[in-house]
Amino acid sequence: MFDFLKDVGAKLFGSKEEAPEKIKEHIEADNPGVENLEVAMNEDGNVSLSGVAKDSDALEKAALMAGNVEGVEKVDVSGVEVQEQKEQKVEIYEIQKGDTLWAIAQKFYGDGNKYKKIFEDNKEVIKDPDKIYPGQKIRIVLED
Repeated sequence: MFDFLKDVGAKLFGSKEEAPEKIKEHIEADNPGVENLEVAMNEDGNVSLSGVAKDSDALEKAALMAGNVEGVEKVDVSGVEVQEQKEQKVEIYEIQKGDTLWAIAQKFYGDGNKYKKIFEDNKEVIKDPDKIYPGQKIRIVLED
């Protein structure tokens, strides 16, 4: 289960009735690797995803894509079958006011120039490295 800020994120839908289809379209437009995707959403803003993810990266990216939508508070991925668990450490990071990808790269990797790695690891979640916002959640793939 992934938690999100309900009042922050991309505005994809006007009514709760259209939310599941709009979130599904959003994920499938830049699909990170989830087949047979199904999306459900309850009145509390809890989204459930089901389908088959090619790997744990795809699962995390799909969850972040769904969660970084205004009106979504939680994303349950227990209905997604993962075909391959990647052997890497990943931290889910919530963007803070004043953050830049450069500053985040400096914090996690000790080198601001590695902001491109963060962007590449989140290309389905972040469309423009200059347009991140407080409350948005991204993946940080930690180096050993």
